[in-house]
Amino acid sequence: MIDMEFLQPPHWVRPKGYSNGVAAKGRSVFVSGMIGWDAQGKLVGGDFVGQVRQALQNIVEVLSEAKAKPEHIVRMTWYVVDKKEYLAAEKEVGVVYREIIGRHYPAMTAVQVAALMEEQARVEIEVTAVVPD
Repeated sequence: MIDMEFLQPPHWVRPKGYSNGVAAKGRSVFVSGMIGWDAQGKLVGGDFVGQVRQALQNIVEVLSEAKAKPEHIVRMTWYVVDKKEYLAAEKEVGVVYREIIGRHYPAMTAVQVAALMEEQARVEIEVTAVVPD
């Protein structure tokens, strides 16, 4: 069993797709920002949702190296180059997210940035996970 508590002040409106906070106990795992690169380091294409899918798959693969699973994620930070593109793809991103991560909604932040280090990348996602002792 994961020693994790989702923090939701009872008088606040419930957030959609994330948690306001998470308290967890265990071994911390930090995953660098992942973009839509495949195992050979090639970008999967210019499609935002396709890049999200690949980035999330990359995160799950890195987590597995630490014997961690998606449900161990306590925090995600999404960096997008176009807020409007992100919002327009929100439903599709939700489907892909649930397919890969499941119905697990950690603390999450999304920010628009001027650019990412990889020229054609549309999104970069980093996570922190806590694996139970």
